[in-house]
Amino acid sequence: MCYKNRSYRVLATARAAGVGKPRRRAYVAGMGIRTLLARLRVPGAGPPPPVVGVLRLSGIIGPSGPARRGLTLTSLAGAIERAFRLPRLKAVVLAINSPGGSAVQSGLIQRRIRSLAEERELPVIAFAEDVAASGGYWLACAADEIFADESSIVGSIGVIHAGFGFPDLLRRIGVERRVHAAGERKAMLDPFGPEDADDVERLEAIQRDVHDAFKALVRARRGKRLKAAEETLFSGEFWSGRQALQMGLIDGIGDPRTVMRERFGDRVQLRLVNPERGWLARRLRQGPAPAEPSDWMAEALAFIDERLIWSRYGL
Repeated sequence: MCYKNRSYRVLATARAAGVGKPRRRAYVAGMGIRTLLARLRVPGAGPPPPVVGVLRLSGIIGPSGPARRGLTLTSLAGAIERAFRLPRLKAVVLAINSPGGSAVQSGLIQRRIRSLAEERELPVIAFAEDVAASGGYWLACAADEIFADESSIVGSIGVIHAGFGFPDLLRRIGVERRVHAAGERKAMLDPFGPEDADDVERLEAIQRDVHDAFKALVRARRGKRLKAAEETLFSGEFWSGRQALQMGLIDGIGDPRTVMRERFGDRVQLRLVNPERGWLARRLRQGPAPAEPSDWMAEALAFIDERLIWSRYGL
């Protein structure tokens, strides 16, 4: 049937509904265009599909540099805001692939996501990819629900400080290092000096404080869903996705496309929201190249440290 005849059917419907002749065309004109086309059974003219915003949180959490690209609130704030402003939005997905990093940046990102979720009254669902451990699991706690693959690495709810010690290196290569500091503990944990027991004790006290904050967050976000003893959950150990499900650290096994289609229908659109990183933004993010040999050494050590973090989880 042609569209002209279909429009007559709509007018007939208006007439049958008791709408007077002068108002029948207004009846048709007053319809939204999608509603009118749907009444005429025009293919593809139904209601618009629901939308789910997708935020990718992939990499080490912490400041960026020439040798590493980290996740920080500064680098992600714009993308997070845009993800919560998409039209026809039904939920926001966090696609997490991170072995952790800075506890401060983990907390800042997690709180910004929670703040917008509560402000917009939208559900947030996290999906662990290869790994959501340590700070990566901290980010996952921004979600109302957490999913993972059966083989994902999940957990590592603890705090770690790792570095290198070179107390004899400079002497062996004939370099004299000169450090001048005001403050008794200003040079604590100097990698080029011998380890001091008092410095280690102070570091461990700080780690306990951060660990307590991490545990409090997990308790608050997971609540009664946690099924294992806290001594096990908060030991710093990590588990496979299937084990994490049994312990209550996650809510299910699944991937974003499958889970979102089950909830919002086959027409749901998953829209990836990326941070804006043009050429100028990349140059500003990277900053100037390290000029001093010590800077190059610091960058090299940061790269090695990053690889060691990933390698802890077999990646």
